[in-house]
Amino acid sequence: MKRFMTIMMSCVAMSVAAQSLKTWEKGGFETGEYRNVFAEMGYSQKEIDQKLKDVFNEVFFGPNKVYFEVGDSLAYISDLKNDDVRTEGMSYGLMIAVQFDRQDIFDKIWRWGKKYMQNQDGPMKGFFAWSCKRDGSRNRWAFGPASDGELYYVTSLLFASNRWGNDGDINYLAEAQFIMNCAMEKENGDSPWTSHFINIEKKLITFVPGKNRSYTDPSYHLPAFYEVWARWLGDGKSDFWRECAKESREYLHRSINEQTGLNPDYNNYDGTLLHNGQIIGDAFRFDSWRVPMNIALDYSWACADKEWQQNYGNTIQTFFYNQGIDTFVDQFNIDGTLPEQILPAGGKTKLRHSVGLVATLAAATIESNNEHNREFVERLWNSKNEPYDDGYFDAYYDGLLRLFAFMHLSGNYRIIFPQK
Repeated sequence: MKRFMTIMMSCVAMSVAAQSLKTWEKGGFETGEYRNVFAEMGYSQKEIDQKLKDVFNEVFFGPNKVYFEVGDSLAYISDLKNDDVRTEGMSYGLMIAVQFDRQDIFDKIWRWGKKYMQNQDGPMKGFFAWSCKRDGSRNRWAFGPASDGELYYVTSLLFASNRWGNDGDINYLAEAQFIMNCAMEKENGDSPWTSHFINIEKKLITFVPGKNRSYTDPSYHLPAFYEVWARWLGDGKSDFWRECAKESREYLHRSINEQTGLNPDYNNYDGTLLHNGQIIGDAFRFDSWRVPMNIALDYSWACADKEWQQNYGNTIQTFFYNQGIDTFVDQFNIDGTLPEQILPAGGKTKLRHSVGLVATLAAATIESNNEHNREFVERLWNSKNEPYDDGYFDAYYDGLLRLFAFMHLSGNYRIIFPQK
């Protein structure tokens, strides 16, 4: 009898393990609630809280941290493998800090970025130089903005305003409005840095501003961020930002391969490939890893495109599962074939099973309902961000994406509503 019960319990456990995790049908804007996928998997809340704390500390305070304080009031996040400070990482740091209710970290990162990266006057007023040296001096090839930085800056500042108010040392709302007011003044500019970072006509984010920059980056598209702006930016353009959210979702439909779920790093606004002859452009590479997680965020917060997003989550997870869930590589042509050229990183040219991509594919479980989705979550839970066999190690990009994925799947990447 005991043996029979043991066998039955094992069968039940196998049956549960084979069941897919089911999507929710409403988003956080409507419900104020967020999935804790790890809890659905059977992990205890104590385990989840400790894991999230550990991953956060790895990025901000551990021996391989990417967060560095300067004196008592400034701090930056560094892409260590490139030995610079990027608006990508700085704005990610702001979003993470406000999500974790760490005003001390938020304010220090903001002050460093405002002091060294943001242009306070001139034709690029309000925009941030996308890359600086760690001493704050600007890299000569990076005086202008990369548009995703501004996107995250504005949204993070609005959340900071909602969470902490604007009566302290930093008026977060005023800082967000300054960025956007300066951008709107550039709406009709002719030079590369005197145009809005949103293409006003297309209602789509640019790769970099400027009329001669007629393309975008799928990983820059976070439609739910515009819905945050529509609610709390207070610029009188709420309808426009909601239109941007709608256009961004429709753009992603055009940009993603229906059979594989893969997208290129860059493409035209109509979703067609650039065919620019460069190694970065038409293939699924490092920028592209972010798209599964970005779509998960839009599903979690807005759930306004749920049928398409559920299909997307299933398609991309199935593609990578069929590549080998423990062995899939991190660069592809969008039709699923391997690229002729490998994009190097950190001085290494190699296809690898990257923890950053492992993380974002796990986050896609928020919108997927296929039979393998819990396996992606398990791989994230058991992941470690450590050097690969060839010595390559990315505490910055892999580390940040991994932290974001743990936030998503623990229900801790949330819309921050105004405090009552």
